[in-house]
Amino acid sequence: MINIEEIQEYLPHRYPMLLVDRVVELKLGKYIKAFKNITTNEPFFEGHFVGRQVMPGVLILEAMAQASGILGFKTMDKKPEEGSMYYFVGADNVRFKHPAVPGDTVYLESHVVTKKKGIWKFDCSASIEDKLIAEATILCADRPK
Repeated sequence: MINIEEIQEYLPHRYPMLLVDRVVELKLGKYIKAFKNITTNEPFFEGHFVGRQVMPGVLILEAMAQASGILGFKTMDKKPEEGSMYYFVGADNVRFKHPAVPGDTVYLESHVVTKKKGIWKFDCSASIEDKLIAEATILCADRPK
């Protein structure tokens, strides 16, 4: 298990853009399982949507990319403070199936598909309990700062 303090060692994001609360399982070079707890005091809920709080789909996509970033950094045994950045460079086959709302725990899963010349491809999913809410194929690039 990786707690928030260690997550912050592997991601350059901070509140309000840090969207991974905990990693519950990780196999280097293979997959990661993590989660994000959704609370009513998230800053994006002030305007999305008034009267019906829904986590923006693009932030669910970003959360999947951040989980993938942790997997990539841990696999490469690198950290941003050492001069490496892990950029979210693409997403294919993105599908949003159900909304995430305050009180939900969004489970994030990412599996390495390929890694070539610093470009990583991940198959990702987000779910609430056993219900798939989003999926995507995500590309990340490892580059010097």
